[in-house]
Formats: sequence, structure tokens, C-alpha cells
Amino acid sequence: MGHGDDEIISREQAIEWFDLANVGKSPSRFDFKKLENLNGHYIREAEDGRLAELVAPKLGLDNGQRELLLRAMPELKARAHDLNQLAEASKFLFASRPLQFDEAASVLLTPECRVLLSHAYKALAGVEWNHDALEQSVREVADAQDLKLGKLAQPLRAALTGRTTSPGIFDVLALLGKSESLARIEDQMLEPNE
Repeated sequence: MGHGDDEIISREQAIEWFDLANVGKSPSRFDFKKLENLNGHYIREAEDGRLAELVAPKLGLDNGQRELLLRAMPELKARAHDLNQLAEASKFLFASRPLQFDEAASVLLTPECRVLLSHAYKALAGVEWNHDALEQSVREVADAQDLKLGKLAQPLRAALTGRTTSPGIFDVLALLGKSESLARIEDQMLEPNE
């Protein structure tokens, strides 16, 4: 039984629309991709505190870490389709230095990119730590190096998270805080030969 293009419906709509006369004879099939997308929809709609409470035990977090998870939840849940993805995506927040890098992040941290990290470090060390100031600073570094933002944001993401996917880079910087962000960048940077 289908009802046009409507895929996300309320319980009341399902009760109202269901009619045995509309049940077809062909066998039904279970669409896992649709289920994943539907689950992602409900994760994005869920209250941040509830999601943080469900994810925290998967990570073994203490109360202070739970606060950080709660602050990060609006950014984290935008990309997750289930609680396991949500937990996996949040691990970078609680990782100890030196970070472990996945293969894609390791490949990304070339000597040239590590020099770019040095430029970013110097610029970020002197800014007020808020989203707008961080974005302006990183954009200025990219412009000064005659690069598109992504060519700087990706090495930054790798240095900060150990991965090539994460919430937006400015959100990552803000969530990690100045001290932790600069320490993670410093761990990976190379000084330019000037």
C-alpha cells in the first residue's frame, strides 16, 4: 500500500490512510536505504539532550564530556543516520593526542599541507575564538596562499579530527576550543622554508 510520494507520515495519517481494499497482491519488500533515510530524519528532529544521553554510554563519557557532546549535537546529528554513526562521528571530540589518523587523513597530510597548517596556526593563535572570527582568519590564510578554502580546510580537518569527514571546520574549531585546536594543529604542522 502506498500513498503517492509521502514517505514520512504521522501515526494518525497511517491509520487514516490504511485500507485493506488498497493492499496490493504483489509481495512487499523491505527497503533498508529508505529505513536509513527515515531514521536520519528522526535523528535530526530529535531533541539534542535525548540524543546525547543515548550516545554517551556508547563512548563511556564522564559528565564534563557529556556537556561537550550536548553542545556538539546540533552539528553532529545533521549527518547521522543512526546512533552508531552519531557516536562514531563524535569520537574526535574526545580523542587524546597524538591523534590516530584514518588512511584518507594520513594521505592528505602531505608536507605541503603541513606547511599550510603552520600558516593557519599562526593566524588562529591570535584570533578571538568564535565561529565568525575563525572563519575570517582561515579564509584570509587561504586567500594569502592563493588557495580555495577547501584546500586549507581539508588538512585542517585531518589535523583536528584524524578524518576527512566531520562537521564544518569552523564548528570543529569552536567545539574543540582554542587550546586543544592549536595543540592538534601544532602536532601536524611543518614550518615553511622561507
